[in-house]
Amino acid sequence: MLAKPYGTVAPPLASGGDLAYGRSSMASAVLLTLGARGSPLSLAQARETRRRLALAHGWDEAQIAISVIRTSGDLIQDRPLSEAGGKGLFTKEIDSALLDGRIDFAVHSAKDLPTALPDGVALAGFLPREDPRDALISALADSIAGLPRGARLGAASLRRQAQARRLRPDLKVELLRGNVETRLAKAESGAIDATLLAMAGLNRLGLTHRARAALDIDLFLPAVGQGAIALAARDGDLRTRDALAAINDADTATALAAERAFLAELDGSCRTPIAGHARLEDGRLLLRGEVLREDGSVRFEARMSGAPADAARLGAEAGRELRGRLPPGVLFAPPLR
Repeated sequence: MLAKPYGTVAPPLASGGDLAYGRSSMASAVLLTLGARGSPLSLAQARETRRRLALAHGWDEAQIAISVIRTSGDLIQDRPLSEAGGKGLFTKEIDSALLDGRIDFAVHSAKDLPTALPDGVALAGFLPREDPRDALISALADSIAGLPRGARLGAASLRRQAQARRLRPDLKVELLRGNVETRLAKAESGAIDATLLAMAGLNRLGLTHRARAALDIDLFLPAVGQGAIALAARDGDLRTRDALAAINDADTATALAAERAFLAELDGSCRTPIAGHARLEDGRLLLRGEVLREDGSVRFEARMSGAPADAARLGAEAGRELRGRLPPGVLFAPPLR
């Protein structure tokens, strides 16, 4: 079992039936409690999950409580995640709450999940995937190519930094952490010249109009899991897992099985720019993955296709094949200074 978190788990909050106090204080008995980060995007994803789950089972939404859990990733804003501990910083306090029984299941952005989940935690489903593309946010241009020479691009993701540098080596890439609204405000006010956000997050927050452009997926391959909402539960909690199965989207689960297997073969973390995206087309699963040098100077790509039932195997094969072609030091190159 995980150690006790050094973040905090807030009690479920009361807000007009939206976030409710405790399991016994509501007019309708709470059947399940879900855990989520406290950012506006995370709460939007939690509410969407609650809506779908209540509809699937004929429950009142008030019977599904939301517990806000502040994670290490939310607390650390002054350095890249790669220097602070990696993707698990957004999940470990939530995993602890799950394993301790304080929540019944958790709602995550799939791209924030580490490749290996803690013992006792299992993926229990995915909601239908939103737009997986990245969006350009800028007051100066509607494309990466259109940004002024030497423009300042704010980003925390090593993948986005490397892909932007590959297209535009002249860009001055700066660390930019914070929630969606914080990063939008920085780019739109001119504090930085541009930033990149997930279209899925903008769509879920009703902020689609703030994107200057959605980036071509062939030029800007998304992060593994981008656009998907993942549901995690205790491995042995069959009651909760059965309830969540009713809202699992099979196509998204298939695509993510391939993408996560690809990432696992590369031992993917926040230390290496890795991208991967799978989709179903005419009954076939199509997977594309890439690894970049941190400065964007070199890109290595793998493609794989096959039967959807073989998703995990195809992803693993693509990862192994690509790993075999990588020069020494690419996967765990020292950070740029």
